[in-house]
Amino acid sequence: MLGISYPSIKKWILEGKLKTIKTPGGHHRLTLASLRPYLELDGARPKSESRKRYRRVSGRNQLAGTVVSVRVQGFLAEVVLAIGDTNVTAIITAEAVKELQLKKGDAAAALIKSTDVMIERLEDEAD
Repeated sequence: MLGISYPSIKKWILEGKLKTIKTPGGHHRLTLASLRPYLELDGARPKSESRKRYRRVSGRNQLAGTVVSVRVQGFLAEVVLAIGDTNVTAIITAEAVKELQLKKGDAAAALIKSTDVMIERLEDEAD
């Protein structure tokens, strides 16, 4: 909701920066009232930097960037986003591109949903 890691929230609770309600089992529960000042600060940010858009979708793996290119061919479209110094390419339907009215230069986000992450060693294999 705030884009803060669990360890940071825990630290803020222990430092008294975030007020909580303690359950009989000793667990901390945050109230909306305790988060309100942080949500208000977030609301003052420019729309492109606000975490509000993250709260509209359940997925949290969202990478905001700028559309570098859109190539539509038949029923499919290739959309390339520049995110920092990296490009992310997505193949989506041509209809989605039309509905979103995506074009080069637009602000957009890649929402990533994956259950697996694989690692490949890029150095030469050892003998």
